[in-house]
Amino acid sequence: MSSILLSLPQRYKRQLQAMTLGVIIIYTTLVFYQSSYGYPNINISPNSPAQKYHNEKISDVQTHHMKLLQYESSSTNAPAVAPTTNPTSTQHQQQSKSVGGGAGGSHSMRDVLSNPVHTSVVQPTTVIIRKDFHSFNFSDIELPVERPTASVHYLRNKHLLHDLSQRSVTGTPKPPTTELDDIFISVKTTKSYHDSRLAMIVKTWFQLAKDQTWFFTDTDDPYYQEKTNGHLINTKCSQGHFRKALCCKMSAELDVFLESGKKWFCHFDDDNYVNIPRLVKLLDEYSPTVDWYLGKPSISSPLEIHLDSKNTTLNKKITFWFATGGAGFCLSRALTLKMLPIAGGGKFISIGDKIRFPDDVTMGFIIEHLLKVPLTVVDNFHSHLEPMEFIRPDTYQDQVSFSYALMKNQWNVVKVDGFDTKTDPRRFYSLHCKLFPYFSYCPHR
Repeated sequence: MSSILLSLPQRYKRQLQAMTLGVIIIYTTLVFYQSSYGYPNINISPNSPAQKYHNEKISDVQTHHMKLLQYESSSTNAPAVAPTTNPTSTQHQQQSKSVGGGAGGSHSMRDVLSNPVHTSVVQPTTVIIRKDFHSFNFSDIELPVERPTASVHYLRNKHLLHDLSQRSVTGTPKPPTTELDDIFISVKTTKSYHDSRLAMIVKTWFQLAKDQTWFFTDTDDPYYQEKTNGHLINTKCSQGHFRKALCCKMSAELDVFLESGKKWFCHFDDDNYVNIPRLVKLLDEYSPTVDWYLGKPSISSPLEIHLDSKNTTLNKKITFWFATGGAGFCLSRALTLKMLPIAGGGKFISIGDKIRFPDDVTMGFIIEHLLKVPLTVVDNFHSHLEPMEFIRPDTYQDQVSFSYALMKNQWNVVKVDGFDTKTDPRRFYSLHCKLFPYFSYCPHR
């Protein structure tokens, strides 16, 4: 055989060498392609190592998310509302702000935090059974089933990972840069809090976002109209902290934002301290042209509403998450534009009246249930329903919002040095000077 090969003309030897080289190149290319992308139209067996690895990663993400939500439950001092058949008890539960914000509970904050965090992925559901309806109709606000959903990402908190992986493969450019002037910051307040809560905000973090922050209240106040550079809006809504007044103000906030042309809508309460630079940095990580609902829940499981009516054809069971308004939340302009035909022009109030829940729950109902956009949990938002003292001082600059509350004659506030507790019981001024010590009234360091 070797003698035959040696006798072949030189051109055949070259052709043979070329063919051998071609086979090697094709084989190497196929191996590389398969290792990178896999063969098309081949289903991986559920028991294969690759599929097991994939399932484990999904489980890890779900477990991490559930741990976070369970921590939020312990932080709020509010256990999940258990299913009940007692109409009186149920009606009292749904009317309380513990559902809309998670307040209540007999355990102290230290007691609940001492309990270990469960690692199970399967979570209970916060259930509210509404038996006070004689009729209930969603036909005027429900979206057609065939309408495209507002987001292509259905797995909670995994849609960001999906986006990042897509960018690495397709080379999609970084989302547009977000600057402070791209953000519309709204603060909900009321007349009785102008001289206390509003005054603290005006003297602290408002000074870092004077042109971007607007206050929505329920009365005219020439003094604070001047202090806020004309950014005090009288919504003409009722005074007080009840459902209709809250939904009325939230509706006004949403409508004014839609007219502003800004890229981001961020709502906060008047007991929030907002770390403006951190807020801008957070929103710069997301694109305003994508549907984003950024916030933090105050309950450990999704809210499930059972709408029980005499007309059985109208019975509904609705499950959704919502970001508590007491910690603040942000919506991208793309999402609010989808909300416009449903909740714009005062329609937000009508939806709140239909489901009979406060403003933050109504917002979650519209976004998660009607528009199918999942809440993206951002742990850097904080409400007074969690213990402020457990936020480490070395992480203050990383947090977006803080809060405070007087509970059982004890202040739930951040542990920060600065002014004495008599001068600054809520610690807003001390926190502000910790983050921005160059203000003139800050103690010398």
